[in-house]
Amino acid sequence: MPIIPESAQEYARGYERFAGTAAELSSQSTPAWTVPPTAGEDAPNVILMLVDDMGFSDIAPFGGEIDTPHLDAVSDDGYRLTNYRTAPMCSPARAALLTGLNPHRAGFATVAHGDAGYPGATLQIADDVPTIAESFRAGGYATFLVGKWHLTKESLLNDAADKSSWPLQRGFDRYFGSMDGFTTLHQPHRLVSDNSPLTVDDFPDDYYLTDDLTDRALGMIKALRASEGHKPFFLYFAHQAVHAPLQAKPGDLDKYRGAYQSGWDHIRDIRFRRQIEQGLFPEGTEPGPRNTAPGAEVAVWDELTPERQDLFARYMETYAAMIDNLDQNLGRLISHLKRIGEYENTIIAFTSDNGATGEGGAAGTRSYFSQFGFHADLPERWQRDVPRDPDLIGGPRAFVHYPRGWAYASNTPFRYYKRDTFEGGVHAPLLLSWPRGLPRRASDDGLRDQFAYVTDLGLTLLDLAGVPRLSRRNGVAAKEVDGVPFARLLRDRSEPSPRTTQYSEMVGNRSLYDGRWKIVTRHLPGTAFTDTEWELYDIAADPTERHDLAAQNPEIVQQMAAQWNREAWHNTVFPLDDDGTTRSFRPSTDLVYEQPVTLYPDTPTLERYRSSKLIRLRDVEIAARFSMAGEDAGVLVAHGDQGGGYVLFIEDGQVCVSYNQFGEMQRIAAPIGPGTHEVVVRFTCRPELAWDVALIVDGQQRARLDDLLQMLGMAPFTGISVGVDRGSPVDWNLHERFRSFPFTGSELEVTYTPGERAAYNPEVIKQVERVVNRMYE
Repeated sequence: MPIIPESAQEYARGYERFAGTAAELSSQSTPAWTVPPTAGEDAPNVILMLVDDMGFSDIAPFGGEIDTPHLDAVSDDGYRLTNYRTAPMCSPARAALLTGLNPHRAGFATVAHGDAGYPGATLQIADDVPTIAESFRAGGYATFLVGKWHLTKESLLNDAADKSSWPLQRGFDRYFGSMDGFTTLHQPHRLVSDNSPLTVDDFPDDYYLTDDLTDRALGMIKALRASEGHKPFFLYFAHQAVHAPLQAKPGDLDKYRGAYQSGWDHIRDIRFRRQIEQGLFPEGTEPGPRNTAPGAEVAVWDELTPERQDLFARYMETYAAMIDNLDQNLGRLISHLKRIGEYENTIIAFTSDNGATGEGGAAGTRSYFSQFGFHADLPERWQRDVPRDPDLIGGPRAFVHYPRGWAYASNTPFRYYKRDTFEGGVHAPLLLSWPRGLPRRASDDGLRDQFAYVTDLGLTLLDLAGVPRLSRRNGVAAKEVDGVPFARLLRDRSEPSPRTTQYSEMVGNRSLYDGRWKIVTRHLPGTAFTDTEWELYDIAADPTERHDLAAQNPEIVQQMAAQWNREAWHNTVFPLDDDGTTRSFRPSTDLVYEQPVTLYPDTPTLERYRSSKLIRLRDVEIAARFSMAGEDAGVLVAHGDQGGGYVLFIEDGQVCVSYNQFGEMQRIAAPIGPGTHEVVVRFTCRPELAWDVALIVDGQQRARLDDLLQMLGMAPFTGISVGVDRGSPVDWNLHERFRSFPFTGSELEVTYTPGERAAYNPEVIKQVERVVNRMYE
């Protein structure tokens, strides 16, 4: 029976005893229970807004012409860091940002896909590395994440996987977004709410992911304030935009129609002039030269045909519309914070995870997944840009990316792109404001040109909020950080950078920056790693890397190359992988995903990677068993989307297969009547990455498609759905007639039986069990 205190004083004495015991236990390495910490009422909220693949010059505070009034306001209230660097790709940058560790020490030499088994490429944040979200939560903050995660390797994204690397297990109270590297903005391939997939059969016609993410963020803040009026929050808003496929809302597209007909050379020129006027670079600075290295070349705009110019301008209109919409949604967040009186005491940091990307190729693409199809034996008939009506660009039917000439403009005034360790790949814009805690003096223009790196930013936010980084996690001492907070230089522009040295590496591209000098390579895959490929730049005098001084200063190159090697060994950079070989390694534990599986209606869409293992570069047989009456119809199974895939369905007494070959539609059909049936779609691998597809009804082959190009890279992107075609549809004509087209028959089940891998399947299976057993022998 509970004991009821006789007075408030007795209750208070009891609570003091309880709190004292709790505090004693919480000081142990593995406490049984603790009193939840409470941040002070004056603790600031913190919003960390990260954009995907946005260039240095795309927003107005850094020279851009895109309309970003709300980012302008953040800049006016705060500070522009003009010498901020990041990692050359997204997962490494995000890992460094959230942990304070250099990318390789954090386990992210590359993006979170394969697992080669090397310490620098585990693609998992280690158990002894706390995230800043975990530190904020321990410090009494509510912690929210909306948008892209991309810090869980793809083999652990499925619903049965160990979730220790998912957002909620890494410090966030709430999560909503896509855990994959990217998704479509009109009809996302997979959304996760907290720890579970969100099943959406049909998205509204006006759905747009950036709007939805903002709605969810606002909902989290409002729910917090409904329960606790003073508890501060940390919101990590990790935008899917502006990663490809580029998609925008019609109204935002209309705003930019015709804005880019002048071309990327003109846009780069006017952006650079504006950067000089804004004081981002001193007078006399020269912009980086036109990119001319193999695989990076940018055409002269005025030498393009008018037809090419019209098409290429459409891509950039979409990109600009996405950034404009992103700014509009930031405005919605700021408006609500002002309405509830919390804007002045909210820290806002805004940046990009890396430079703008050249992965759209020289001519851009309206078929992103065919452009993304990397294989040594691509046939000559492979199209990296499957022709589509230009009016579809930006909408849900075209998965597009802009030509790399626009990335050349986005990265003004720097050279090269995402993946490169030249400044175009690593030099990002950074805005930071906190009106109450970091007010700007009238005489201060807010510009800060001291060096800062992505490892420093998360630690700076903790420092500004007065929240210590966790010293222990899971009962063991936390791994030491590499980053250094830079709050002091925000308060005093005369403060020097707290550090000036930083290594970088990505797919064999390397660099070392030491304050004045920078050595850098643009490594050609398949060639030897040598000291002769190093270039040298006086980065203080030549920030755009125009003048290679390596030949005149061999001793500096030699010294810095030796230092890069020391940094590389310390940060577990080796072995260097310049051609993706290690990324083709897969542990034998992944083989479970290649076993036959039977799926039923109402099963959430099977996750992308799990789905791909059933069909990728191999024979496969898909058997649908069901019963139907005369009027029954609908989708039996669908795998993929407008970027590529296949769908099996019943319509008007026909069993039909639609194959979306990266935007080119192929269709076959055969008659079928009432009754119980087994329909098989058999994919048989052919030479040159081709498939023959046979449609078999009740044991009899009734139709076939020959010599179809197989799905490569990330396609099919949307996973397998049974009894419905969820999300972005495989066949748009079918979608226009029936939307997701649920099957109205009964007893449907679909079995996938994977066959032999094709000889050209590049995956190499590593026998993990054998290695583990040897460890215990």
